[in-house]
Amino acid sequence: MSQQSLPSYFKIDEIDFEKRIKNAFNMLVKCNICPHDCNINRIENVLGKCLSGILPVVSSYTLHFGEEPVISGKNGAGNIFFGNCNLKCVYCQNFEISQNWKTEKVNEISYERLAEIMVELQNRGAHNIGLVSPTHFTPQILKSIFLARKSGLNLPFVYNSNGYDSVEVLKLFKDVIDVYLPDLKYGDNQIGKQLSKVANYFDKAKLALKEMFNQVGEELVFDGDVVVRGLIIRHLILPNHLSESEKVLEFIAKELSPKVYVSIMSQYYPTHKAEKHILINRKIRASEYEKVLSLLDKYKLENGWTQEFESSGNYLPGFDRDRKNPFNN
Repeated sequence: MSQQSLPSYFKIDEIDFEKRIKNAFNMLVKCNICPHDCNINRIENVLGKCLSGILPVVSSYTLHFGEEPVISGKNGAGNIFFGNCNLKCVYCQNFEISQNWKTEKVNEISYERLAEIMVELQNRGAHNIGLVSPTHFTPQILKSIFLARKSGLNLPFVYNSNGYDSVEVLKLFKDVIDVYLPDLKYGDNQIGKQLSKVANYFDKAKLALKEMFNQVGEELVFDGDVVVRGLIIRHLILPNHLSESEKVLEFIAKELSPKVYVSIMSQYYPTHKAEKHILINRKIRASEYEKVLSLLDKYKLENGWTQEFESSGNYLPGFDRDRKNPFNN
């Protein structure tokens, strides 16, 4: 692979990389690596709101073909699914691994093993390494990327987060992450508190997405049909317009750029604890779907993808069935 086509992290010298790793681990001493700012010592395995200690939890890793076409490509994204989460979404499709910390503790691995997994996925033909729910393990991931680079890794990373990220941590990932794939779940803090158990989701996610945008810009850079640098913002349509899609899309268009790529998802399926919440215990309606599509036109957001209306249930994983192939690839 030519130097020109290498991911950005090859441009970072070892001294700078090691300094970033040290700064990231220092943040774990009084943990503030996400906006919860739990202020507990994860170096000593004290647990905060993400219920995670010092070692990364890898619940599954696989080639995945269900991402946006420019992410999955022909060979699949090399996705690594991290256990636990810093949000507690009542409708989470990955709840078997995101909200089951006692069971997932057996999936703790070393930084060296995480680096080996990254290289293994590359050897299996992955176009990229997808870090799925990485926020609460960002220092550990940073160290593993450093080790994987030494072991021959040369794929770009896709940072696939829920959007509740620390700006300070994201700055440590500048030119380490080439592709940001965050959610922007809600345009209202109160809904975030109700459905994801966090009081300031929209405020903090806006700051995080602005930092991602500042790092990679509005355009996507491609190697063939696969994106190798850029920002794609995901937004899941919820029943009864609870995701406040207009505020989300207005923010993207006016405070980032109308050229940003947006991925509108209609796959919502009432799972986990959704049946206990009357406003989200059903699939979305066609009228709700069409309303969000009309907002794309209103705010002149022309770049990106929309799932077909009848996508509900098509993307449900089976982590309780098969950790090596949860999506039946």
